[in-house]
Amino acid sequence: MLIGYMRVSKADGSQATDLQRDALIAAGVDPAHLYEDQASGKREDRPGLASCLKALRDGDTLVVWKLDRLGRDLRHLINTVHDLTGHGIGLKVLTGHGAAIDTTTAAGKLVFGIFAALAEFERELIAERTVAGLASARARGRKGGRPFKMTAAKLRL
Repeated sequence: MLIGYMRVSKADGSQATDLQRDALIAAGVDPAHLYEDQASGKREDRPGLASCLKALRDGDTLVVWKLDRLGRDLRHLINTVHDLTGHGIGLKVLTGHGAAIDTTTAAGKLVFGIFAALAEFERELIAERTVAGLASARARGRKGGRPFKMTAAKLRL
């Protein structure tokens, strides 16, 4: 059986799973077997993913739209795929960086390892750029956050 997992990073409604849902259904996943989270891929405690993994059985295949929807941390991705493989469960990634991945094949296992490393590398680059940008802004005297709405005069009232 094919079981689908979808994730968007923001829970504020600015991102939707429609594209992922359509792709998973087109790949043969029954809509009743779709699981969803609205959380960062860095978080390992995602209720939708936990329910999805619990529903998987020997011979099933977990289907995700892109590898980074499953997670961005290399250790977590490798552990998840290792656990899946140990229980006779495959992983199928529909798209990403120009190729699909199907860990039920030898080539798919190789490609998974490479893409997982790239996903973690990308996340680390984003973190480095964020830290550098904040440090640069602080060096120029800029503080983070919004400007204060309350002034000293308003506080005295």
